[in-house]
Amino acid sequence: MAKLVIVESPSKAKTIKKYLGGEYEVIASQGHIIDLPSSKLAVDVDNDFKPEYKTMKGKTNIIKEIKDKAKGKDFVYLATDPDREGEAIAWHLKNVLNIKDDEKCRIEFNEITKNAVKKAVEKPRIVNQALVDAQQARRILDRIVGYKLSPLLWKKVKKGTSAGRVQSVALKLIVDKEREIKSFIPEDYYLMYAKLKKDSDLVLAKFYGDDNGKIELKDEKQVNKILNLIDNKEYKVIDIKKSERKKNPPAPFTTSSLQQEASRKLGFSVKKTMMVAQRLYESGYITYMRTDSTRLSDDAKKMAKEYITDKFGNNYYLNREFKAKENAQDAHEAIRPSHLDGVVELGKDEEKLYNLILNRFLASQMSVAIYDTTRIKVKVEDYIFHINGSTIKFDGFMKLYIEGKDDKVKSKNDSEEDDDEVNVLPEFEIGEILKQHELKADKKTTEPPARYTEASLVKAMEEKGIGRPSTYAPTISTIEDRFYIEKEGRYIKPTDLGEIVNNLLEDNFKDIVDVKFTADMENKLDNIAESKQNYVQMLREFYDPFIKNLNEVQDKIEKVKIPEQETDVVCEKCGRNMVIKQGRFGKFLACPGYPECSNIKPYNETIDVPCPECGGKVLIKRTKTKRPFYVCENNTNSEDSKCHYISWSKPTVKKK
Repeated sequence: MAKLVIVESPSKAKTIKKYLGGEYEVIASQGHIIDLPSSKLAVDVDNDFKPEYKTMKGKTNIIKEIKDKAKGKDFVYLATDPDREGEAIAWHLKNVLNIKDDEKCRIEFNEITKNAVKKAVEKPRIVNQALVDAQQARRILDRIVGYKLSPLLWKKVKKGTSAGRVQSVALKLIVDKEREIKSFIPEDYYLMYAKLKKDSDLVLAKFYGDDNGKIELKDEKQVNKILNLIDNKEYKVIDIKKSERKKNPPAPFTTSSLQQEASRKLGFSVKKTMMVAQRLYESGYITYMRTDSTRLSDDAKKMAKEYITDKFGNNYYLNREFKAKENAQDAHEAIRPSHLDGVVELGKDEEKLYNLILNRFLASQMSVAIYDTTRIKVKVEDYIFHINGSTIKFDGFMKLYIEGKDDKVKSKNDSEEDDDEVNVLPEFEIGEILKQHELKADKKTTEPPARYTEASLVKAMEEKGIGRPSTYAPTISTIEDRFYIEKEGRYIKPTDLGEIVNNLLEDNFKDIVDVKFTADMENKLDNIAESKQNYVQMLREFYDPFIKNLNEVQDKIEKVKIPEQETDVVCEKCGRNMVIKQGRFGKFLACPGYPECSNIKPYNETIDVPCPECGGKVLIKRTKTKRPFYVCENNTNSEDSKCHYISWSKPTVKKK
């Protein structure tokens, strides 16, 4: 029998072809073949929001080839990705090929392995209309918001601006964080510690308080009073508390946690992580990378058990389940390796990400790490100090994997047990007297909250229910491409334009930027996918109040003037000070006298540290992927350059 399998990408087609016999032909649709045209709204809001689909540009020949290949085939299998987007593509392919609604033509697999592909072909199903409706509802919803609000922003702010159901809420999170930072009022506080001598050992004791509890050290007078009272007095051990602390491994990766950890450990952007993961999936190395599930199949657990017990021993293995998050769709497994044979014939980035996924997967099925912890309570006069120590009794999963952490701003209220550092202590006895080697108090100042990184923004979006695994990366890319945000190193901050757009939406379209409203919409989309809600009814409930609000406010909104940053660069044509503008390819200098004077120049962004080699200005340049690097203004990229300084790292030192 002649059979045709249609997938989305050529690389996926190539991998699947290896696992199927000669009776199968495999072809790629290269993504969507049909979509809403960009030239108009293309949604008939008065006719049950009927979408006006058109063949996408450049896909006519692909559709013709698919139709030709399907002719004479006994079976046609639609093997697009196992998510709502993939279901919609399968639905469009079904309609193009005139496949009946009740025909079992849809196959899906969570991993591209020989066993998974062959099992899928043996169990085809009909196209799931509920999943299609959920995808259509999201697409139409986003189209309505974008195509109704964006023209207003063009008119009231500037051309090229846009709004979106998820992107505008993500922008609000970033703007709110910036407001929090700007309104932050720093406070001084003190950390007091004593280095105490125990025989030949020196141990660090941190000030805690007194018998009544913890004391916060807030001012110099208070600190000096305590220092004068306890300096060179006896430090007596009054309590020793030993305990065992267990640390569980993290769950295997979801889309969100993979994006976060790849950012922390590999320095990958969210967009890069998904591109590399896509290549790994299509080449058969990992399971599907768009998932919010931490579930593992029995086959995967068996694979992990065999590897762990063989390499580390039985005491390092523990079969465990991870509870799904409240809003998780749990449609697929967690992201895990399809096999444990490593990566071949792919790049270094793929190898790095594969190994990260591999180690996280294995660690999730390993034993807990066990610490022996000790807290020594020491009293001097009426005050108490704590000496904390810990040793790893059994490393468990930490033998293979230690989870990365987001940047954290230390505050005066941080617990002494926040750190996992190993600190081995000598043995103490109650009543023992320790001698003071050093007594000191350091003045500190509380710091504002850190700006979002891509990793922490994804974490916040997931926790608040904004978007779903497939939307995190494109959402961040969109607000960056619109120049609503910019990066300072790894950190994200809103631009003036981003704040202006956010403020306009906040003042006039509260639901669009409301976190709870957006999260509720995601839940409604989930209900549609589960056949619990009608998608036309959901769209109507959103559209009617939205369009009413739009009609009421659009004439009341005044045009916003975007502030321009003036520079000391003088326009040689008219003498005005040039201003910084943001264009498609980044910042540039423009004469404010436009249209009378249309002079423009490249904008050279500099830092406040001179070149460490020659003392010249250091320019910030960016690659095509917007990664910054630093180069001296005197580096002309030639052999006779006055200076050859160039670096990925921001210079911090003065001229040699």
